[in-house]
Amino acid sequence: MKIGIVCYPTYGGSGVVATELGMELARRGHQVHFITYAMPIRLDRFQDNVFFHEVEIPSYPLMEHQLYTLALAGKIIDVDKYEHLDVLHVHYAIPHAISGYLAKQILNTKKQIKLVTTLHGTDITLVGLEPGFHPLVKFSLEQSDAVTAVSSYLMEKTKQNFTPRTDMSVIHNFVDTNVYIRHDDRCDGLRRRIAKNNEKILMHISNFRSVKRVQDTVRILAEVRKTVDAKLVLVGDGPDRADTERLCRELNMNDYVTFLGKQSALPEILSAADVFLLPSQSESFGLAALEALSCGVPVIGANIGGIPEVILHGENGYISELGDVQRMAKYAVELLTQPKRWDAFSAKARSFAVDNFDTNKIVPQYEQLYQRLL
Repeated sequence: MKIGIVCYPTYGGSGVVATELGMELARRGHQVHFITYAMPIRLDRFQDNVFFHEVEIPSYPLMEHQLYTLALAGKIIDVDKYEHLDVLHVHYAIPHAISGYLAKQILNTKKQIKLVTTLHGTDITLVGLEPGFHPLVKFSLEQSDAVTAVSSYLMEKTKQNFTPRTDMSVIHNFVDTNVYIRHDDRCDGLRRRIAKNNEKILMHISNFRSVKRVQDTVRILAEVRKTVDAKLVLVGDGPDRADTERLCRELNMNDYVTFLGKQSALPEILSAADVFLLPSQSESFGLAALEALSCGVPVIGANIGGIPEVILHGENGYISELGDVQRMAKYAVELLTQPKRWDAFSAKARSFAVDNFDTNKIVPQYEQLYQRLL
């Protein structure tokens, strides 16, 4: 099949999943065309059957605001004209599903391209609920040939707030468990540099937006350090980084927190972690948590959204109420001070990821969806 993939190319879950999906589809012999305004961050090496088409956004003095939605629609039309796509798979409803619909209507060929929309979270739970965007999201979902969501939680929210269509399906996020696997030998250098005195390592990875509550990870560390000699590693960057750095100074945690910024060698970095923290106030699935679990790292997260579909409380991690820093710190101390418990949680984390969310279990579900549409 010839498959067009539209996504945000930035450091976030929806773009990561879309890129990994496209690369795996290409390995399976399909021709994959990425259509976006910049090279996706995970598309960092040459691969057969993978093509990149950059959306050029015009800038005119008369039009102050970016014309991305229209420019994207135009690029989709251009790619389909020459590549004859079978499926256009857009990730994130705003504005990608709208652009896909516009392109499909303008093309209006006998062999109509099939439009698949995958929902990832804030396009439904936050942005899509804005009064100005709600009718657009609702219309684009109803006009898509197929709609998928990355968690059961997100699917229910979509049905409640946008469309009752019954043919939508849940296809969870996935992880390549052959890549995301714990390598203690490969993380020795990182552990030696960060935890010179063999301290325990807490870790968090995100795009540092307010919904991720990155500052809560610093508060958790401050509580944990009352009992356990521990350090915190923060991976990523974003608008909340400055406030997080300020909180480190206020709580005298500056010497115990390491900011690594944006990184691509996540399996090696996760292999250095003892506990992964995900205190988000909105999380439709929690891809970072899944990647941590695959590396055998127990996860402590908030009891919201799709997180309970990934974290099995008392088995591969713990969930607590949103903002309950004391409880999360207590759970972290339990894992960090009881080696046998940590070993059991780590083993369950790995097996849960392999058994339920491995690439080879999830990607065929997308292939079957495409084939049904065609």
